[in-house]
Formats: sequence, structure tokens, C-alpha cells
Amino acid sequence: MPFHTLRRLGVRISSAVRCLFARVESPEARYRDFNGRYFSGFYEQERMLADKPRMEFYRAAIQRHIQPGDRVVDLGTGTGILAALASRRGAAKVYAIDHSSILETARTLATANGIERVEFVSTHSTEFRLSERVDVILHEQMGDCLFDEAMVANVSDLRDRLLKPGGLILPSLFEFFCEPIKIRNERHVPFIWELAVHGYDYSVLERQRPQDPDYYQVRSSDLALIEHFLGEPAPVLTLDLHTVNEAALPHALTFTRTVVNAGRLDGYAVYFRTHVDTDLSLGSGPLDPGRAPHWGFRVLRTDRDDFAAGDVIKVQLTVGRWSELDTWRWKHVKHARADDPALSATA
Repeated sequence: MPFHTLRRLGVRISSAVRCLFARVESPEARYRDFNGRYFSGFYEQERMLADKPRMEFYRAAIQRHIQPGDRVVDLGTGTGILAALASRRGAAKVYAIDHSSILETARTLATANGIERVEFVSTHSTEFRLSERVDVILHEQMGDCLFDEAMVANVSDLRDRLLKPGGLILPSLFEFFCEPIKIRNERHVPFIWELAVHGYDYSVLERQRPQDPDYYQVRSSDLALIEHFLGEPAPVLTLDLHTVNEAALPHALTFTRTVVNAGRLDGYAVYFRTHVDTDLSLGSGPLDPGRAPHWGFRVLRTDRDDFAAGDVIKVQLTVGRWSELDTWRWKHVKHARADDPALSATA
């Protein structure tokens, strides 16, 4: 049984056994196992299919950019809905790849709906081979934090091996956001060492800060959680899957936000936005109008700090590996005015 499964079941595991699991199971293998099980059930598929902004985005993108006669790879096909839309658009051949058992459901649905020219392939994309290249790679590999479903590694691997020169990745343009936020007072949960409850002081527990990275991350789809962004949102990283490689992604991002909405800094909301053409976009931002609701967003928790309008927050996000959120670390420095000379060191 995989280590992460044992941990979810509450099994206590010694450090020696943890080390043994770490040697036997690579991060890629652990995620692949989790991913195959997570998307094999109907519930996660229902959430994606019922997400109207998501489905309209892909319908429009396929209608605009997949041409009759195209050869298409649908990476992570799930129930096969995107492969079906590509087939109905006139694609000459669609290779619908998935390593989850949901692929049998996709085959059943395609037969029931009269979908033709789709070949369902039960394999991981890194093991998929073709004798000739394709015109389009169609995918929905975005995780809540954009990178946490190995999007860059999986798509760039297929791109380099199987996409024709000048071929299309749909979607390809992404923006990554990491925005300072204030959580609504009634929903705010401080770190335990920040608490004093009816005169009972918990500050001594700061010496026992948990080392588990999961403790400092909150996954949410609750749009009532966040009261406001402290600054004006702007992407801190942009990428194009036609050109990016995982090895070329930066391991440190430094950025600033001038505070326009005063308040307590509770953490950073991590989310993404993708664009197809200038008028077609899809995002997971907690305050974005028309956001795609099946995606959550992540809150990276931070020690309490209070900011006035005009203050500047200088943030550094360092990443061991983008697809592994446990390797992310973040910190901030407070500057009282935008003309502080220390801000000139922004990378």
C-alpha cells in the first residue's frame, strides 16, 4: 500500500519506514498512483462536467481551433467529452489517452453517443507512442495551483515527441497568481501560537511550529472565505506550453504589491488563468467573475501582519519543484512606502 494511503488512513509510521517508502516510491510514482484513483470515480468527473465555464471554454476553443482533418491527442481524456467535441468538429483521428480506469466509461459513452474516429488508449502519456506526429495536443492538466497535476512535464513531453512543427497546444497560455489576501474575520483561523482565548495564552507553542508543509496550506472552493486582495492582482509568472520546459521554470519569484485595500495579511491566494485568443479565458481565482467552480484555490498561510494603504509587501516564493507543493516556501517583508530603496532589489 502506498505511503500516502497509509498516512490518510491514520497509520503511524516510523521514520525508518518513511525513509524506506521514500526510496521505493518516487514523487512521480506516488502522484501517478493517486491521480489514477482520484479521477477514476464518477464524482470528480461530475464536478468537471457540471462546471459550465470550464465546458463552455473548451467547447469554444475546440470549435475555433481544431480543424476538419486534424489529428489530435486528448491528454487525460476522463469521460472523453473533449475527444468527442474534437471528433464532432471533424478531426480525422483523436487519440484519447488516460491511465485511469475511467477510460472504460469513456468507451461506453462514445459508443452510446455515436462518436467515431476516437481511439481510446489506456496508458500514461509518457508511454504513448505514434508513428507520425499530430496537429493538436488537447489537454486539461491544470491543477488548483496550476502546476500540481504535472502539466508542464506531461504536455512538454508529448509536444517534443509527437507534435508537428507549428502544431497547436490547446490551451497553451497561462498566468500564475500568488496574491496577498485578507480572510473574513468570522472565518479567520490564526496559528495556534497567535491565540489568547479568555486569557489563556498559547504563544509558548510558537517553539513547536509544525514542520509538515501541509499545515501551512489551505485548499478551498469557498468564495466567502476571502474578504479582499490587499493589492491589485497581477500574474507573477506567465508561460506558454509551446515553448516552456520544466527545467527552465524559475525556482524563485520575488514580487511586490502596493496595498490598496488595508487590512490583515492572512496569506496568499494561489490560482491560475488561461487564455485562448484575446476574448476567451478561464480562471480559478477566488474573486474572479465567472470563475470555473470545480477548481479550488490554495491559501498559503503566513504569520499575521497588518498593512495600511500605501504600504508595500515584498514577497519571495521559492520552489524546489513546481509540481510538488510541499517544496514551496514563502516569506514577505513589509515596507511602509513605495519609494523605499530596498524595493529596488525586486527580481
